[in-house]
Formats: sequence, structure tokens, C-alpha cells
Amino acid sequence: MLLPADTPPAVADALGYLQHHLQELTERQNASEHVINNTLAGLTAQIQQLTQLMTGPAPTPTVAPPPVTTSPPPVNPPSPVPSTSTKQWTRPKLPSPPDFSSEQTSGRVFLNSCTLYLRLAPEQFSCDEEKIFWTLAFFKDGHAARWSENLFRQEADTGIFPIQSWADFEQQFRSQFFPVNAEANTVNALEGSAYYQGNRTVDNYLDSFLTLVSDAGYTDPRTLVVKFRRGLRTNI
Repeated sequence: MLLPADTPPAVADALGYLQHHLQELTERQNASEHVINNTLAGLTAQIQQLTQLMTGPAPTPTVAPPPVTTSPPPVNPPSPVPSTSTKQWTRPKLPSPPDFSSEQTSGRVFLNSCTLYLRLAPEQFSCDEEKIFWTLAFFKDGHAARWSENLFRQEADTGIFPIQSWADFEQQFRSQFFPVNAEANTVNALEGSAYYQGNRTVDNYLDSFLTLVSDAGYTDPRTLVVKFRRGLRTNI
């Protein structure tokens, strides 16, 4: 996108980052479509090969000659190789998520922290039930603790824990501890002036702006550029 010659470097860099971010999203979508097309082509070729095998003449069975038994030559045991001390790689210790109470403003941060830990240390959990119980161990106070207690009461009454999969747990967690109408609130913020740069640096303003447009689902490049420039301080 061509910018006026008098565009400040900070604004040009920020707009360039936005365009690069949108280009990465487009490239990822194209790469996904390419993988799907290759997979379909491979499956089609396999189906054609199976069809040919099923419709072609049956192969004539061949009788293998009887094996010839020979005595193997004596094998000397290998000489022991002296062991060498090698430095074994160890994974850095991962920090545990913080204790969680019930604040809806911190629900997203807590869930992201748990998801990151589960992805970096999958060998510590053998099933979704262990992931759920591990996460509930951080529900220490407030509505979070009462919600966790209610789940275990349901298990005591029915003999079955009410949440059976991690995907179901994530969905129920969002409904309980994410802000209500988060997308609508974000859209309203972008349509007003609350997101403007104010006294923040351009970098901080850019980070906050990208989070807002992601939550709002905005993808049109022209709309993003217009709103980003509208929120910049007039002296930049």
C-alpha cells in the first residue's frame, strides 16, 4: 500500500507490520489448501490402485522351495566399547499457572497459561481427565472454587465426572469465566475512541490494536489501516 511521502517512520513501520501480519494469514490459508489438495490426490491414486487389484486377474500362487538348513559360523562376542560421558538434554522447568479465582478479565490469561503448559509437557498427562483435574487444582477462591466444588458434587451423586473431554472443559470454562459478549464489546470499542493511542507508545498501541481486531474478527486490510491511523496521536 502506497503511503504519503510525509508519513512518519513510526506509522509506516506499524502499517508495514499490519500488512505483513495479513500476508502471513493469507499464506497460511493457501498452504492449508495445498495440503488438502495433495491429500485428496493421494487418496484418489490409492483408490484407483485398489480398484485395479480387485478387478484384475488373481495372481498365480508360487511355492517357495524348502529352506536349506546350514549351521551358522561361530560368532565372537563384540568387544565392549568404553562408555563416553555425554551431556543429556533436559527440558527447562516449566512454571505452573497462577491460582485462579473468578475474575472474568483474567480467565483468558489463565486458560492460555494452562494450554501452554499442556502443550509443552504432554508426557505428564495420559488422558483428558488428568488435564482437567490438574487445571481444577488451581481453582482456589471465589466463583472458580465453587464451580469446581459443584463438579465434584455431581460426580459424587452420579458416579461420573460431568466433564469428559478437554474440549468440553475449555468450552464450559469460556462460558463461565470469559467476559460476556466479548466480541460485541470489542467491536464497540473499535467503533468508538477508547482504543486510541493516548499517551502510549506506538508499539504498545499496536499490540493492543492487534488484540482488539483479533477478538472482533476484523480481517479487511483497508478497515484495519483506517482504524489504526484514526487512533494514532495527531502529532505523529
